[in-house]
Amino acid sequence: MRDTRRPSPASGRFLLRLPPSLHATLRAAARAAGLSLNDYCVRKLAAPAGNPTALAGASAVVERAAELFGEDLVAVIAFGSWARGEAMASSDVDVLVVVEARAPLTRALYRRWDERPLAWEGRPVEPHFVHLREVGASAGGLWAEAAIDGIVLFERGTRVSERLVAVRRDIVAGRLVRRTAHGQPYWSEVA
Repeated sequence: MRDTRRPSPASGRFLLRLPPSLHATLRAAARAAGLSLNDYCVRKLAAPAGNPTALAGASAVVERAAELFGEDLVAVIAFGSWARGEAMASSDVDVLVVVEARAPLTRALYRRWDERPLAWEGRPVEPHFVHLREVGASAGGLWAEAAIDGIVLFERGTRVSERLVAVRRDIVAGRLVRRTAHGQPYWSEVA
Protein backbone atom coordinates (compact mmCIF):
# COMPACT_ATOMS: atom_id res chain seq x y z
CA MET A 1 0.00 0.00 0.00
CA ARG A 2 1.36 3.38 -1.01
CA ASP A 3 1.82 6.10 1.63
CA THR A 4 -0.48 8.90 0.43
CA ARG A 5 0.85 11.39 2.98
CA ARG A 6 4.02 11.96 0.96
CA PRO A 7 3.59 13.69 -2.38
CA SER A 8 5.02 11.95 -5.40
CA PRO A 9 8.10 13.61 -6.88
CA ALA A 10 7.34 16.34 -9.41
CA SER A 11 8.13 15.59 -13.04
CA GLY A 12 9.72 18.99 -13.57
CA ARG A 13 7.42 19.56 -16.54
CA PHE A 14 4.49 21.90 -16.69
CA LEU A 15 2.60 24.05 -19.13
CA LEU A 16 2.61 27.80 -18.68
CA ARG A 17 -0.02 29.84 -20.52
CA LEU A 18 1.21 33.32 -21.49
CA PRO A 19 -0.27 36.10 -23.59
CA PRO A 20 1.35 36.02 -27.07
CA SER A 21 2.99 39.43 -26.57
CA LEU A 22 4.72 38.34 -23.36
CA HIS A 23 5.76 35.03 -24.94
CA ALA A 24 7.33 36.94 -27.86
CA THR A 25 9.17 39.26 -25.46
CA LEU A 26 10.52 36.36 -23.41
CA ARG A 27 11.53 34.51 -26.58
CA ALA A 28 13.44 37.60 -27.79
CA ALA A 29 15.09 38.02 -24.39
CA ALA A 30 16.19 34.36 -24.42
CA ARG A 31 17.58 34.74 -27.94
CA ALA A 32 19.49 37.91 -26.91
CA ALA A 33 20.92 36.06 -23.90
CA GLY A 34 21.92 33.11 -26.09
CA LEU A 35 19.68 30.73 -24.14
CA SER A 36 16.76 28.50 -24.89
CA LEU A 37 13.41 29.92 -23.83
CA ASN A 38 13.19 27.23 -21.15
CA ASP A 39 16.66 27.99 -19.72
CA TYR A 40 15.96 31.73 -19.77
CA CYS A 41 12.68 31.29 -17.88
CA VAL A 42 14.28 28.93 -15.34
CA ARG A 43 17.00 31.49 -14.62
CA LYS A 44 14.52 34.36 -14.35
CA LEU A 45 12.23 32.43 -12.02
CA ALA A 46 15.15 31.33 -9.85
CA ALA A 47 16.40 34.92 -9.42
CA PRO A 48 15.06 36.74 -6.33
CA ALA A 49 13.38 39.53 -8.34
CA GLY A 50 12.24 37.00 -10.94
CA ASN A 51 9.92 35.27 -8.51
CA PRO A 52 6.46 36.42 -9.63
CA THR A 53 4.97 35.77 -6.19
CA ALA A 54 7.65 37.90 -4.50
CA LEU A 55 6.24 41.07 -6.05
CA ALA A 56 2.52 40.68 -6.59
CA GLY A 57 1.47 42.91 -9.46
CA ALA A 58 4.79 42.74 -11.31
CA SER A 59 3.46 40.23 -13.82
CA ALA A 60 0.61 42.50 -14.91
CA VAL A 61 2.96 45.46 -15.37
CA VAL A 62 5.46 43.46 -17.44
CA GLU A 63 2.64 41.91 -19.46
CA ARG A 64 1.20 45.35 -20.28
CA ALA A 65 4.61 46.70 -21.29
CA ALA A 66 5.20 43.64 -23.49
CA GLU A 67 1.77 44.15 -25.04
CA LEU A 68 2.70 47.73 -26.00
CA PHE A 69 6.25 47.11 -27.20
CA GLY A 70 6.73 43.40 -27.97
CA GLU A 71 10.34 42.66 -28.89
CA ASP A 72 11.28 46.34 -28.44
CA LEU A 73 10.79 46.00 -24.67
CA VAL A 74 14.18 46.01 -22.96
CA ALA A 75 13.30 46.30 -19.26
CA VAL A 76 10.69 47.25 -16.67
CA ILE A 77 11.85 48.75 -13.37
CA ALA A 78 9.73 49.77 -10.37
CA PHE A 79 11.18 52.83 -8.62
CA GLY A 80 10.21 55.79 -6.47
CA SER A 81 8.54 55.92 -3.08
CA TRP A 82 6.87 52.53 -3.46
CA ALA A 83 10.18 50.80 -4.26
CA ARG A 84 11.86 52.60 -1.33
CA GLY A 85 9.12 51.48 1.05
CA GLU A 86 8.13 55.11 1.69
CA ALA A 87 4.80 55.19 -0.15
CA MET A 88 2.00 57.25 1.40
CA ALA A 89 -1.67 56.38 1.07
CA SER A 90 -1.93 58.55 -2.05
CA SER A 91 1.30 57.31 -3.68
CA ASP A 92 1.38 55.54 -7.01
CA VAL A 93 3.81 52.90 -8.28
CA ASP A 94 6.27 54.42 -10.75
CA VAL A 95 7.66 52.09 -13.40
CA LEU A 96 10.41 52.85 -15.87
CA VAL A 97 9.60 51.10 -19.15
CA VAL A 98 12.83 50.93 -21.17
CA VAL A 99 12.52 50.32 -24.91
CA GLU A 100 14.77 50.11 -27.96
CA ALA A 101 15.57 53.44 -29.68
CA ARG A 102 13.61 52.39 -32.79
CA ALA A 103 10.34 52.43 -30.79
CA PRO A 104 8.76 55.91 -30.95
CA LEU A 105 7.84 57.45 -27.61
CA THR A 106 4.70 59.54 -27.98
CA ARG A 107 1.83 60.82 -25.87
CA ALA A 108 -0.29 58.16 -27.57
CA LEU A 109 1.57 55.51 -25.56
CA TYR A 110 0.42 57.09 -22.32
CA ARG A 111 -3.14 57.30 -23.66
CA ARG A 112 -3.02 53.62 -24.63
CA TRP A 113 -1.77 52.75 -21.14
CA ASP A 114 -4.54 54.83 -19.56
CA GLU A 115 -7.22 53.05 -21.60
CA ARG A 116 -6.78 50.10 -19.25
CA PRO A 117 -5.22 51.48 -16.07
CA LEU A 118 -3.31 49.07 -13.83
CA ALA A 119 -3.28 48.96 -10.06
CA TRP A 120 -0.62 47.31 -7.91
CA GLU A 121 -1.47 46.79 -4.24
CA GLY A 122 -4.39 49.17 -4.81
CA ARG A 123 -2.11 51.91 -6.15
CA PRO A 124 -2.22 53.24 -9.71
CA VAL A 125 0.76 52.24 -11.86
CA GLU A 126 2.37 55.24 -13.57
CA PRO A 127 4.62 54.35 -16.51
CA HIS A 128 7.61 56.43 -17.58
CA PHE A 129 8.62 55.41 -21.11
CA VAL A 130 12.30 55.87 -21.99
CA HIS A 131 14.74 54.69 -24.61
CA LEU A 132 17.67 52.55 -23.57
CA ARG A 133 20.37 54.95 -22.40
CA GLU A 134 23.43 54.91 -24.66
CA VAL A 135 26.75 53.91 -23.12
CA GLY A 136 28.43 57.08 -21.83
CA ALA A 137 25.32 59.25 -22.28
CA SER A 138 24.41 61.61 -19.48
CA ALA A 139 21.90 60.21 -17.04
CA GLY A 140 18.60 61.94 -16.52
CA GLY A 141 16.70 62.01 -13.26
CA LEU A 142 14.62 58.93 -14.05
CA TRP A 143 17.74 56.84 -14.64
CA ALA A 144 19.34 58.15 -11.42
CA GLU A 145 16.23 57.36 -9.37
CA ALA A 146 16.00 53.88 -10.89
CA ALA A 147 19.71 53.30 -10.24
CA ILE A 148 19.34 54.11 -6.56
CA ASP A 149 16.17 52.33 -5.55
CA GLY A 150 14.86 50.56 -8.64
CA ILE A 151 13.63 46.98 -8.63
CA VAL A 152 14.18 45.31 -12.00
CA LEU A 153 10.99 43.40 -12.80
CA PHE A 154 12.04 42.32 -16.28
CA GLU A 155 15.21 42.71 -18.30
CA ARG A 156 16.18 41.37 -21.71
CA GLY A 157 19.90 40.75 -21.51
CA THR A 158 22.02 42.85 -19.14
CA ARG A 159 22.21 46.19 -20.93
CA VAL A 160 19.94 48.00 -18.49
CA SER A 161 21.72 46.61 -15.44
CA GLU A 162 25.02 47.73 -16.98
CA ARG A 163 23.63 51.27 -17.49
CA LEU A 164 22.31 51.36 -13.91
CA VAL A 165 25.73 50.32 -12.58
CA ALA A 166 27.33 53.15 -14.60
CA VAL A 167 24.86 55.67 -13.13
CA ARG A 168 25.56 54.42 -9.59
CA ARG A 169 29.30 54.82 -10.24
CA ASP A 170 28.71 58.41 -11.38
CA ILE A 171 26.75 59.09 -8.18
CA VAL A 172 29.43 57.52 -5.94
CA ALA A 173 32.18 59.45 -7.75
CA GLY A 174 30.26 62.72 -7.29
CA ARG A 175 29.78 63.28 -11.04
CA LEU A 176 26.01 63.09 -10.62
CA VAL A 177 24.42 64.72 -7.56
CA ARG A 178 20.91 65.02 -6.23
CA ARG A 179 19.85 68.55 -5.37
CA THR A 180 16.63 70.11 -4.16
CA ALA A 181 14.87 73.23 -5.39
CA HIS A 182 11.56 74.41 -3.97
CA GLY A 183 11.22 71.10 -2.11
CA GLN A 184 11.58 69.04 -5.29
CA PRO A 185 14.60 66.81 -5.93
CA TYR A 186 16.46 66.86 -9.25
CA TRP A 187 19.75 65.46 -10.53
CA SER A 188 22.60 67.40 -12.11
CA GLU A 189 25.98 66.51 -13.51
CA VAL A 190 29.05 68.03 -11.90
CA ALA A 191 31.79 69.08 -14.30
